[in-house]
Amino acid sequence: MNKAQIAVLGVAVLAGGAAFMIMSRPAQAPAPARLPAVVTPIIPTMTDQVLVAKRDLPYGTGLTDADIEWVDWPRSTIPKGVITKGEAPRALEDLKGSFVRAPIGAAEPIRRERLVKGATPSMMSTLLSSGKRAIAIDVSINSTAGGFILPNDRVDILKLYRDPELTKDRGADVMASELVVSNVRVLAMGQTVETKNGEAVVTGATATLELDPRQAEIVLLAQRSGSLALELRPLVDAHPSDGTAAVAESPGDGSLTIVRYGVTTSLRAR
Repeated sequence: MNKAQIAVLGVAVLAGGAAFMIMSRPAQAPAPARLPAVVTPIIPTMTDQVLVAKRDLPYGTGLTDADIEWVDWPRSTIPKGVITKGEAPRALEDLKGSFVRAPIGAAEPIRRERLVKGATPSMMSTLLSSGKRAIAIDVSINSTAGGFILPNDRVDILKLYRDPELTKDRGADVMASELVVSNVRVLAMGQTVETKNGEAVVTGATATLELDPRQAEIVLLAQRSGSLALELRPLVDAHPSDGTAAVAESPGDGSLTIVRYGVTTSLRAR
């Protein structure tokens, strides 16, 4: 056997031994596939806090900390227009001193349109002082100091009328003027507008006055028995120290000043 044959035989023996060793090695399980890492999604907060009433709040209630509170509320069911902490975090402080203008039930969400804070021109009741009443009387430019009387001015109210008893006694018309109430605050001045033939027409004017209940009765009765006029008081005389109106002296021109039941009346024959 030559050297070439011996080399081929050696290579074959080595190859067979290697194959035998490979076949006799125990089988290994394949490596498990690596699963992707589980990522926990970040879920946004699903609730907000809503301002609600702790108890029934009737009309005119002044809000305090004991009347309202924040409560958790699902975002998906929050009613439109209510006050939420996300939008108004300082609402508890901002609403102090507000008044209820429409009743609110216990646990009911608070809406801003049901509250009012401070004097609001569109809501006359917020302009009134405690214990006072607002009434409106018919006026004209001639009976309101030429139209120069403005809101917050102080006025005296006069009644102008025909005195039937003295007219009968004298045989001539006797006109009388009577001081009805003095030092009255004017809340508003406005025009009376009516629609005629499809057009807006100014038919008169009104003055809204701030009076106590007894004064309101006197003024309303006076308006039924005569025409009313407003006398503008000077600013420096808006608050007299004694709180009373001065009685005008007789001018000496033939008129007569009479005090009936504490009411000053001036009579003049014509």
